[in-house]
Amino acid sequence: MLHEDITNIIICAFYNVYNTLGHGFLEKVYENALAIELRKNGLHVTQQESVKVFYESEQVGDYYADIIVNGLVILELKAADNLKNEHFAQLSNYLKATDKEVGLLLNFGKKPEFKRIFLTNDKKHFSHG
Repeated sequence: MLHEDITNIIICAFYNVYNTLGHGFLEKVYENALAIELRKNGLHVTQQESVKVFYESEQVGDYYADIIVNGLVILELKAADNLKNEHFAQLSNYLKATDKEVGLLLNFGKKPEFKRIFLTNDKKHFSHG
């Protein structure tokens, strides 16, 4: 599995944060706590990194990735009752808009949930400016 070593560390860190904080906090609290946990595990973490979205070589927007780990894996954090289709679509679109191929959707809801999403660059149809 692509970047499995990193995603396994991320998932363990996710459960450590969830087991310590439980559910009920805002996503930003989980984001900050997870960033601390990931750095403790020796990973490079950027929070709220601006990612530009292009259409036919023109920038049409940008978004802020919750966390990017080692420049390779996008983390999208939620604090929802359940993961929903729109959460998957959001992360899939983030992967399409970048050269990143792996994303993790992490939900700090009533029960902890995570999903890995893969979108290899050879399957993407986009151009960067």
